[in-house]
Amino acid sequence: MADSQPDAPQSLYAAREPVFPKKVYGPFRNLKWVIMLVTLGIYYVTPWIRWDRGPSLPDQAVLLDLAERRFFFFWIEIWPHEFYFVAGLLVMAGLGLFLFTSALGRVWCGYACPQTVWTDLFILVERWIEGDRNARLRLHRQKKLDVRKVRLRLTKWVTWALIAVATGGAWVFYFTDAPTLLVDLFTLDAHPIAYTTIAVLTGTTFFFGGFAREQICIYACPWPRIQAAMMDEDTLTVGYREWRGEPRKNSEEVRDGAEQGDCIDCMACVNVCPVGIDIRDGQQLECITCALCIDACDDIMEKIGKPRGLIDYMAFTDEQSERAGGAPKPIWKHVFRPRTMLYTVLWSLVGIGLVVALFIRSDIDMTVAPVRNPTFVTLSDGSIRNTYEVRLRNKHHEERRFNLAVTGDPAVRLQLEGTPYSSITVPADEMRLQRVYLIAPPGAEAAREERTDVRLWIEDTLNGERAYKDTVFNGKDN
Repeated sequence: MADSQPDAPQSLYAAREPVFPKKVYGPFRNLKWVIMLVTLGIYYVTPWIRWDRGPSLPDQAVLLDLAERRFFFFWIEIWPHEFYFVAGLLVMAGLGLFLFTSALGRVWCGYACPQTVWTDLFILVERWIEGDRNARLRLHRQKKLDVRKVRLRLTKWVTWALIAVATGGAWVFYFTDAPTLLVDLFTLDAHPIAYTTIAVLTGTTFFFGGFAREQICIYACPWPRIQAAMMDEDTLTVGYREWRGEPRKNSEEVRDGAEQGDCIDCMACVNVCPVGIDIRDGQQLECITCALCIDACDDIMEKIGKPRGLIDYMAFTDEQSERAGGAPKPIWKHVFRPRTMLYTVLWSLVGIGLVVALFIRSDIDMTVAPVRNPTFVTLSDGSIRNTYEVRLRNKHHEERRFNLAVTGDPAVRLQLEGTPYSSITVPADEMRLQRVYLIAPPGAEAAREERTDVRLWIEDTLNGERAYKDTVFNGKDN
């Protein structure tokens, strides 16, 4: 009797089967084209828009100036200490994502996510060069590597690479003057960081948009796992009206004599899906709700004389109602409900707060940092001296002179290091670090007390605008 051989271990991983979406026409596909053109246009064109801010400032409309640690957005200038504006925008982005997801499911993923937009662009290039779905499938399954296959593949990959290079190049243009950097890149005078950043973004764009595609959405992106917490039974998402479509044309029930539903098993919805799923199997983590299956199914329904909407945006409450023979809720009732209105209110409050803070902020500012080593110095005449590092910011587009003063204890006087005067000049749109001494004579209350509250003032000598910071004067505590 032969020895039994142990079974070979079963692999837990399957090789990726490439997805070749079929070309489709319809309102959702047209909407995706518009969004792709707008978002790519904004991304590629924005660094080249000019905005005149005067001779001392860059004229690039949108610029993240890391060297000067400032962010320029048209007429708005954000300084490092105003990072709360950036934090507020991030909060608004998060709340906006929660709002749209609770109302329309993964609408961000299906229409505006960068992975979706660039994948759409790469698929468009692939379709132009290799043909529609069937032609691409034949080319993929062709084992023989002939001249035609090599030519098509190289043409596609070179085009993808050019798009990827433009993507990486556009990104670095946001961090320095775009025309100057473009010349430096071609003359090999740009900083190595610029070349490294372009290389990394070129590689990731080429790989993610050309080869990984739906794998990024399914395995790398955390949002499919998070989105379920943002959705409820009234969230509109792409679904299949199973109670209307079943049993399908090629099902066992129909072959056994059952009346056929509206679904004729044409597979159009599957063939156009960019992530390669069958929406008729119900809600799936992989679905990005791009709605291309709706366009494909509606086209088939019109051709066979059936009502549109076999696949459509719907909510679970609509399913329950329609199964019982009722009508679905109006769309506005799904969109305007307590959860979405709460997100809208929160989003609006943050936005209003940022706008108000933007318009009430001062054009001059200061920060005060007491020098703690030593806490104070006793001078030869018995006076107590405290030292402070004062940063003065002039947000005007012209040079300004500022007077400094102190209030709190009338006996305390102010002295600036390096000058006998109590005023200094700060260049346009710059910050100046100035060491300031506060001196209390021996008999002053501030010299005897351990801590005395004082207030440092700055005043613009041109327009009288003032700003202040509260700090503490340290005495001997006799």
